[in-house]
Amino acid sequence: MINLGNSWDDLLKEEWEKPYYTELREFLKDEYKNYNIYPNMHDIFNALKYTAYEDVKAVILGQDPYHGAGQAHGLCFSVKRGVKPPPSLLNVYAEIASDTGVTFDKSFGELTEWTRNGVLLLNTILTVREGSPQSHKGRGWEILTDKIISLLNERETPVVFLLWGANAKAKRELITNPRHFLLTAAHPSPLSAHNGFFGCRHFSKANEFLTKKGQATIDWRLTP
Repeated sequence: MINLGNSWDDLLKEEWEKPYYTELREFLKDEYKNYNIYPNMHDIFNALKYTAYEDVKAVILGQDPYHGAGQAHGLCFSVKRGVKPPPSLLNVYAEIASDTGVTFDKSFGELTEWTRNGVLLLNTILTVREGSPQSHKGRGWEILTDKIISLLNERETPVVFLLWGANAKAKRELITNPRHFLLTAAHPSPLSAHNGFFGCRHFSKANEFLTKKGQATIDWRLTP
């Protein structure tokens, strides 16, 4: 049984028994046995473990985990302490700096501090085979992450959703509650960041919305 240690346990308890998840679990057993799979199986649900349902102020939605050795640890765009930030994360840093004036140590890429500020760092797919992006697409993760977003959509307290790239934008149909704030942009990958990610100002817009709704803003700074 999966134990997340917070309110997500009750909210998701029925999902773990559904056929799609039992099939996904069997698939993952074989994958972890026969291939290098990221993140470590103990880190798969870190996004949910680190940010309880009632604490979520903003959701940053990524695609699937980094597929290089030692990078992914269950939080979208984040890498483990001591691992060089990938280009997509450096582009996120650049946009935050342009938008808010917050600057970053570009040798540091762990975003756990944001999770304590109420940022749910969720990928649409939670595992990947080494060197093979989207290799676990269509295996069931999308059903679970749809459920997570739908549960957040039901919340009375407003949430900011930041959807970057086509995979993330596909989830916008789940966000129907007018009390929430939906922001979309191109993915921060070097291949697409200049096509609508740079200049999106999502970080200041998120905080402006939270202030308007009487919530504490998100501190985007990171402490190396």
